[in-house]
Amino acid sequence: MEDLISIIFPVKNEGNNVLNTLNSLISTKTNRSYEVIIVDDNSEDGCCDFLKDFKSTVPIKYIKANGIGSSQARNVGAEATKGKYLIFCDAHLFFEDYWLDKMIKPLENNLTNAVTPIISPHDNPKVKGYGQTLNMTNFRAKWNGVRTELSDTAILSGGCFAISREIFFAVGGFEKRFRVWGFEDIEFSIRMWLFGYKCSVEPSVQILHIFRKVFPYQMNANFSDYNMIRLAYSHFSEERIEKCKKFVRSQQLTNQFVEDNIKDSVLEQRALYFSKRKYDDDWFLNKFNIEF
Repeated sequence: MEDLISIIFPVKNEGNNVLNTLNSLISTKTNRSYEVIIVDDNSEDGCCDFLKDFKSTVPIKYIKANGIGSSQARNVGAEATKGKYLIFCDAHLFFEDYWLDKMIKPLENNLTNAVTPIISPHDNPKVKGYGQTLNMTNFRAKWNGVRTELSDTAILSGGCFAISREIFFAVGGFEKRFRVWGFEDIEFSIRMWLFGYKCSVEPSVQILHIFRKVFPYQMNANFSDYNMIRLAYSHFSEERIEKCKKFVRSQQLTNQFVEDNIKDSVLEQRALYFSKRKYDDDWFLNKFNIEF
């Protein structure tokens, strides 16, 4: 019997997207057994109300969270899983037949430790992103160009990626001290590489993603910038930390972000991560030709 797969959806004010994503998921063909974990992070629009009457042969577990943020919502979902493999997905996706089978295969064959598919806009499938790398002019993720086979990627797309449950918890899951939203996927991917694990893109799988122009909940650049500073202190040299400070959009808050992170044990986390890592940040940036 093949191993169970757990698909985790963090959700917040998704409107009809959760229903549409679930309908797409359970209607696609697969030879694999899977469960669904939905973590509703204090939605206010009733986007998961339909689950009370939703009919599915696939086990669906619903968890209500109280505004814990994107990173921790994923961790809560992971804690509730029974599968050997975890797939983290946005709740606004459309799937293709046998995507699940092809996503898990590289993990089962020990070809990589985490894998992401091609991600395309739902309304323009010809546009394809093959995993991501870093644009250090603004410290943001940018899409890789065409890949024709399983290939290394600096950054996993948080919109959809698979990993074994064992490795996910071995690296510590998603960052537990991030605020609300921002840099979850970048930080997790960097940590994976520095700890000696491999992240890949599988171009035989394509997922369609709704790229929203407006977030259906309150967003604040300060959350993301705070998280960026925490990432820098967790993984980067002191010189690169200073460079990251210049990316903070409200410069008057930079020192406050640093102080708050220090109060929240980022220096202790830095020491722990440095003791665990197999490679340093120079190695990571050189491997992917990222100038920083």
